[in-house]
Amino acid sequence: MVTSRWTAAPARPASPRRRGAVLERAILDAALEQLSTVGWKGLTMEGVAASAQTGKAAVYRRWPSKEDLVADALRAGLPPLESAPDLGSVREDLLALCRVARDAMFSLPGHALRSVIHECEDIQAERFHTVISEGLVEPTIRLLREVVVRGIERGEVREDAANGYVYDAIPAMMMYRSKMCGSEWGDGDLEEMIDQFMMPLLRKTDA
Repeated sequence: MVTSRWTAAPARPASPRRRGAVLERAILDAALEQLSTVGWKGLTMEGVAASAQTGKAAVYRRWPSKEDLVADALRAGLPPLESAPDLGSVREDLLALCRVARDAMFSLPGHALRSVIHECEDIQAERFHTVISEGLVEPTIRLLREVVVRGIERGEVREDAANGYVYDAIPAMMMYRSKMCGSEWGDGDLEEMIDQFMMPLLRKTDA
């Protein structure tokens, strides 16, 4: 009896076909990954489809343009900022909040967001203003307001510190130094900013 020395390779199991919300989540995650690696200008619908291991028709069927896709990816990816820390002092509350903001800035959605902000032309960037404002800026300022008002109620913070300029100070400082100075905002940097900048700004002075 003659036996063949060739044997058939075992059949590979077919990968499960993703549909609905599972496929959409994979595409949105792929868009964030592409933004963080190749940037806004390098992102293509075809590249997102390849990264998500799906066909480009599945992407175009849901999002007719990369602006639409990126807007939804940012909405889905930005971490929720729901409650302000309450650790007993305004300094500790601000530090905890800054750590949350720092982690969001340097997360995958944060890198994607900075790619959009830095690379988009003005007309394109206008499409993302609402996404950025509602998903990041407004929640951060709301939590800062809670921390400052609580500090006023505890007698730690001067009453006239509850204003928009104070609330803007931390986000503006973190974005500026991240973009212009390449700061990654380690814990020591955050403590220095709070102790040397925010606390003198907020602290009550003797009459």
